[in-house]
Amino acid sequence: MSEIKYIDGGVCAAKGFRASGVHCGIRKNRTKRDLALIVSDKRASAAAVYTQNLVKGAPLLVTKKHIADGYAQAVVCNSGNANTCNANGVEIAEGMCTLVGTYAGVKSEDVIVASTGVIGQPLEIEPIANGMPALAAELSYDNSASAAESIMTTDTIQKSVAVEFVLDGKTCRMGGIAKGSGMIHPNMATMLVFVTTDAAICPKMLQKALSEDVKTSFNMVSIDGDTSTNDMVAVLANGMADNKEIAAADADFEVFCAALHAVTAKLCRLLAGDGEGATKLLTCKVTGGKTEEAAKTAAKSVICSSLLKAAMFGADANWGRVLCALGYSGADIDVNKVDVSFASAKGEIPVCRNGAGIEFSEEKAKEILLEKEIDILVGLNDGEFSAEAWGCDLTYDYVKINGDYRT
Repeated sequence: MSEIKYIDGGVCAAKGFRASGVHCGIRKNRTKRDLALIVSDKRASAAAVYTQNLVKGAPLLVTKKHIADGYAQAVVCNSGNANTCNANGVEIAEGMCTLVGTYAGVKSEDVIVASTGVIGQPLEIEPIANGMPALAAELSYDNSASAAESIMTTDTIQKSVAVEFVLDGKTCRMGGIAKGSGMIHPNMATMLVFVTTDAAICPKMLQKALSEDVKTSFNMVSIDGDTSTNDMVAVLANGMADNKEIAAADADFEVFCAALHAVTAKLCRLLAGDGEGATKLLTCKVTGGKTEEAAKTAAKSVICSSLLKAAMFGADANWGRVLCALGYSGADIDVNKVDVSFASAKGEIPVCRNGAGIEFSEEKAKEILLEKEIDILVGLNDGEFSAEAWGCDLTYDYVKINGDYRT
């Protein structure tokens, strides 16, 4: 297996990708960028996955149509308004693509379009039209950060990652940016993720790689139990690394999938750790599952528990909440075999064995749980399957942020 190395560059790490971001006026705060653009020098294989919410933002409908042939060349995204539940939403989304076509020199039907922000608020095309000349003019091969900033809403940090790997003797690169802080729950969420790569892979295999990857990456993230209307993960692969095109599930495809997961898993941790109001990244690591589905279901249930999330905020080693979440998860497990430990940079402490409590130091447990990154280790002791899920603690600030989100 080819070594996968983390590098800088985000969506501009791969050869032939330019990006930019500007403030066009959708957001009232003029210091915040609100319009992003990513353009490939060549038409690229394209793949995407979308929210499973029945209410879908207009941009998702337009994107699905645009990449039906398996190709795209650009991504445009605004923040501050979700363009969802608007009578003219599709018209606005198509208008954004037309503007990209005019100013960036690509076909409008080869544009992936996305929006994020408040649902149900009218979105006008005028600020986007006014900002597009500057957006196109600022496209650069080292401007991933501007695009990453432009798609942020309640995010407090930019989310960017890139890797380098080898296919067919050629050095390939892959990078991604993401946004998402609230309304994030398994089966996709209010997160937008854009991944670019210069590896050559046909559209069918690219879609296969992405569809399989999200099962163990983005669908294993939960912040607040709300599945959004606008989430999308899109990947563009322009083939400019000049490797032999991947067209089957061979060894090169395995390397490509490993590189993709290196990008997506890192973005998952960034998304979960930056949950609205969050102070801690929580990772539930389940081992010993009877089936893969049992392990995944168990891990997601623990990470979604509001009571467990609140306990982690208070650094309270209330392991009973882990058992409770496992018990109602629906996973095929034997609760009398379950072991639980908490771990962080300060060490690891077992708190439950065979479904029952054991003596442990509350002082040591609190020291462990006061860290910024907490691992909840669950041993099901019933098989060979494992899974990871990511989330965050539940704090007072989550309510504050969402109590007046529109205003």
